[in-house]
Amino acid sequence: DFCLSRGLGDVYKRQGLAMPQKLPTLDDFLATHENVRGIAIETPLLPSHWLSEQVGSEIWFKCESLQRTGAYKIRGAYNMISQLSEDEKKRVVAASAGNHAQGVALAAQKLGIKATIYMPVGASLPKYQATLGYGANVVLSGAIFDETLVAAKEFSAQTGAVFIPPFDHVDIVRGQGTVALEIMDQLPDVDNIVVCLG
Repeated sequence: DFCLSRGLGDVYKRQGLAMPQKLPTLDDFLATHENVRGIAIETPLLPSHWLSEQVGSEIWFKCESLQRTGAYKIRGAYNMISQLSEDEKKRVVAASAGNHAQGVALAAQKLGIKATIYMPVGASLPKYQATLGYGANVVLSGAIFDETLVAAKEFSAQTGAVFIPPFDHVDIVRGQGTVALEIMDQLPDVDNIVVCLG
């Protein structure tokens, strides 16, 4: 728990974000895993023979690309939205160029609500169409993501819609962190987990 809290604290500090009052514990992640089970599938862990040969150690890939939305983002989105009050669930909004958009849209659909998703004008057509396909109201706004984010936050301020951030909320972090629980269950003797971030 100490290592997790220290690492998460460093992330919040680097991003210039306010730390949550209580950092998630292992028990929090375990409870979250129960919450997202059935919404996020347990994706396979597959060996990479070529990479293993290159580095002289066993390398495995956690295939989150096999989630229905094509990414792990459904985990955090569903975890956060599912914990909102019934009134808050009536108005949710997010900003994303694609993966988070699909995660929020599918999470909202599973919970019987309709999300509003702001996407950049140049968003990938397949991701735009998938987000629409999950039932979200999609608003194309901004030439770059920063402009899209501003528009979504303005919508939130004007309507009272709950903004579902892509990463900087403790409930999102808890949801995304369930990937690590699956890895440790599938490969109990794992030494290191390397995560790439966009």
